[in-house]
Amino acid sequence: MEFETLQVEPTGAVLRVTLNRPESRNAMSLRMVSELRAALHSAEAGGVRVLVLRGAGGHFCAGADLKDMAAARMRAMQGDASGDAAPDAIAQANQQFGELCAAYANTPLALVALLEGTVMGGGFGLACVADVALAAETALFRLPETALGVVPAQVAPFLVERLGYSQAKRLAVTGGRITASEALAIGLVHAVHASDQFDAALTAVLTDILACAPGAIAATKALMVKARLTPPADLVQEAALVFSRAAQGPEGMEGAVAFLQKRKPNWAMP
Repeated sequence: MEFETLQVEPTGAVLRVTLNRPESRNAMSLRMVSELRAALHSAEAGGVRVLVLRGAGGHFCAGADLKDMAAARMRAMQGDASGDAAPDAIAQANQQFGELCAAYANTPLALVALLEGTVMGGGFGLACVADVALAAETALFRLPETALGVVPAQVAPFLVERLGYSQAKRLAVTGGRITASEALAIGLVHAVHASDQFDAALTAVLTDILACAPGAIAATKALMVKARLTPPADLVQEAALVFSRAAQGPEGMEGAVAFLQKRKPNWAMP
């Protein structure tokens, strides 16, 4: 499809998706939400193993587009004035963003986020769902919703998952503003790099990911999702079956043969 708010660049097994509204620090419009879902769906359809998210113009994402919020509020007010039981336009818009976060959180693909400049609101949420989050020293993270009289409704569950209850609550009640080094200290990001070393750091991460089997990555991510809310003892049998399927499958066989032959495995898409 044609994208208006994204730059989408396929390079072999890697799909680079750049949020491309630099004039608004890549504020997330409903059009961008829709296009991000479409880009993910296309990537999952085949041929892509790693999806890289970045922002244009030195910023990742400034959160929701306030113009869309104002339009949704206006539709809600018009519905109230007419007495119609119109759908809640604000809730619908917020739900669409939540569904976007959930889709990226649950993708079987490896997801890498490159975080520079402003990382706010919804951009904060996308940072939380990335498998690997790399921050530039310029990154400034902000969770401004409560300071604006609203709620980080769709971001909150992913904040708790990423940071734990205590840190997530602290950021929410203070309108959290943290630097890249502070984000690293609390586990929001996995590494911080100087801007001139950012691309080299991404290359190193992509090399590591592509050395792993794509099917094994997908199965591992799915098992870890269950492990968040399931006691380890209750997963023993299921984990054993997951391991057995992998070991007897084409990736397991290729991995074993490559190890014995002292060569790099040749992974195919599952």
